[in-house]
Amino acid sequence: MQTLHASPASFLAPPAPQLLRTAPPPAPRANAAALAAVANRSRPWFPPPRHACRRSRRVTSASSGASATVASVDDAKTDVLIALSQIIDPDFGTDIVSCGFVKDLEISEALEEVSFRLELTTPACPIKDEFEQKANEVVAALPWVKKVDVTMSAQPAQPTYGGELPEGLQKISNIIAVSSCKGGVGKSTVAVNLAYTLAGMGARVGIFDADVFGPSLPTMVSPENRLLVMNPENRSILPTEYLGVKLVSFGFAGQGRAIMRGPMVSGVIDQLLTTTDWGELDYLVIDMPPGTGDIHLTLCQVAPLTAAVIVTTPQKLAFIDVAKGVRMFSKLKVPCVAVVENMCYFDADGKRFYPFGQGSGTQVVQQFGIPHLFDLPIRPTLSASGDTGIPEVVADPLGDVANIFQNLGACVVQQCAKIRQQVSTAVSYDRSIKAIRVKVPDSDEEFLLHPATVRRNDRSAQSVDEWTGEQKVQYSDIQDDIEPQEIRPMGNYAVSITWPDGFSQIAPYDQLEMLERLVDVPSPTASAVASS
Repeated sequence: MQTLHASPASFLAPPAPQLLRTAPPPAPRANAAALAAVANRSRPWFPPPRHACRRSRRVTSASSGASATVASVDDAKTDVLIALSQIIDPDFGTDIVSCGFVKDLEISEALEEVSFRLELTTPACPIKDEFEQKANEVVAALPWVKKVDVTMSAQPAQPTYGGELPEGLQKISNIIAVSSCKGGVGKSTVAVNLAYTLAGMGARVGIFDADVFGPSLPTMVSPENRLLVMNPENRSILPTEYLGVKLVSFGFAGQGRAIMRGPMVSGVIDQLLTTTDWGELDYLVIDMPPGTGDIHLTLCQVAPLTAAVIVTTPQKLAFIDVAKGVRMFSKLKVPCVAVVENMCYFDADGKRFYPFGQGSGTQVVQQFGIPHLFDLPIRPTLSASGDTGIPEVVADPLGDVANIFQNLGACVVQQCAKIRQQVSTAVSYDRSIKAIRVKVPDSDEEFLLHPATVRRNDRSAQSVDEWTGEQKVQYSDIQDDIEPQEIRPMGNYAVSITWPDGFSQIAPYDQLEMLERLVDVPSPTASAVASS
């Protein structure tokens, strides 16, 4: 089983972008082989390079008239790598050479021309232009360099543990939930404009409208093809597109708004999300429905949500409902990375007015430790864009609203990059010792659990009466030598364990960590596990 990736419910604000060290490190040529190896290796979480959508810039060195030379290609590569190691990624806090960004480093036979590729974690990197500029500058400053050729690229879309996901989600790098838990606060407006902002930053983006009862996406965008089509060969759903963004909504299914019970809605959401042929996406933005019900739980179980953006308005009533949503995401191990306070203010006669009061967004940030707050003004054009089918960031890409969404998009990109590097609990079954291994996040520690202990401590309605708390499944009902048939992740917060009797147990990570401290009646196998 592959390692799961998730993170705590909040993060500290990222450091201010600092791309160059205050002083370059020393340049001992004895490390040439080691530095060359660094340039050709990729950090474990980086997939192979993508050779499409590249951008190249050639620069002639201002020092081309200098007489300094290097003795060999290895020495030249050492100089280049030492120069590039001055450039710091502000999100990871380390240099781009150690991050594995430098690829395909080549030196000409005359030892005068340098070419390399910078492979960033996402094509929507908000400081990719600064990376390119600094890389050209520091290499061109070397006295023997006459020409620099830098090519920019990005890693291919790949989820953290794609092999264990439904086929439709296996090529999506990040899944972003936009949620409010309160209707009418502008959540769909934020979701659509965020998606098109990310697309404008160079990312491949899709939007999934998860509101079956009142889908908004068909009104807010204007695709030429307004009906979803099923591929007859593999029976996958083909999303429609508008301005390069892939779109899926129940409103495009020819059904309009649905009238159905909860279990049916969850099934529809599951089918639309997981059987759609999304292709390779850097970001899938999910426009969550209001509330904290079955649909939200289904989405968190089916899809490993990378992060959530919370939308609210200044009123106290909006804060009460938003607080419920933040707690839900925290419990499901989905980090909330930003708060958007919509309809916050308007400017008139040189003054700023707050007609609905102030403080709801700030209260969410302070109470739950969400580090980033974005205020959206009351603008007739922003409201009208939702009715005309043209997102505001597309209609007015240089306006004030578009600038706010640009900052929000940069925040989402940076936070998602951090989240993907953080390791969460990993659970697997070791048949050699007949024990369930639980890997503790952010350490090399792990502990072992006896399978029977896990099965006996199931807290679902099938094992425990929900009203009386009476135990339905007794200790003796579970054999000591029981073994799980399959363990697979459910979102970011739990695993699903299938047992030989057909029972599917959902075991939250928190519960497994509590079981480590639980004193169970020992059995021979359990004692062996404990002693190991």
